[in-house]
Amino acid sequence: MSALTTSLIVCGLLIGGALLGVLLRRLLPDHQLDGHAKDVVRLGCGLVATISGLVLGLLVSSAKTTYDTQRDEVRQFTVNVMLLDQALERLGPRAQAGRVALRAAVVGAIDRIWSDGSAAERPKVFTTIPAGETAFFAIRSIAPSTDDERFFQNEALQAITSILQARLILFQQAGSAVPPILLCILVFWLVVLFASFSLFSPLNPTALTAVIVFALSVSSAIFLILEMYQPFAGVMQIDSTPLRQALAPIG
Repeated sequence: MSALTTSLIVCGLLIGGALLGVLLRRLLPDHQLDGHAKDVVRLGCGLVATISGLVLGLLVSSAKTTYDTQRDEVRQFTVNVMLLDQALERLGPRAQAGRVALRAAVVGAIDRIWSDGSAAERPKVFTTIPAGETAFFAIRSIAPSTDDERFFQNEALQAITSILQARLILFQQAGSAVPPILLCILVFWLVVLFASFSLFSPLNPTALTAVIVFALSVSSAIFLILEMYQPFAGVMQIDSTPLRQALAPIG
């Protein structure tokens, strides 16, 4: 289920909670909606609102951290690709096969990274790209004849190892998501809060409009959380342009 669909469902549930409060107000006898009951409900909903706000804030912070971490990994991935290509270029014609394989490997990695952002298309087990293995063994098989060539070969091997590590980290992080049980409990708390809005006060057009705006505001926060947990898909996906531009000089 997409982040937009989930947030719209949450918005509908919150508005439904407000309508549930209207229904309860009509069904309950007046003596059960006196001042004492109102005080108890308000105190309880204040506690629930505090807990909900804390959980929502923690989820936003966690999602932002996850998003920033994966964005930084992509940047480091791009830098390592550029450094690897420069090292191979300095090794001369013998490294040309490695540069060609590197280009094919990076193209394949870009396609897989950004397709991993979709839970439906994400593979369960990580598998290496054949072109990546070809590039590694092509670099490993070079027999350096000078100290400079040995230096650049070691630099190339370190860079390609860092690229593989970054790719594994991105694969593992692509499976990050909000625990469904946590999201369900949070939505339940919010529905209770919205029901309390209309339990003791009638919903005139102004109040109903305010409830709808509040519901949209809360569901938009949940939308942002879900979007940041899938940074390679959706409207907030990390831009792949810098990594694609790094392909220009390769090979």
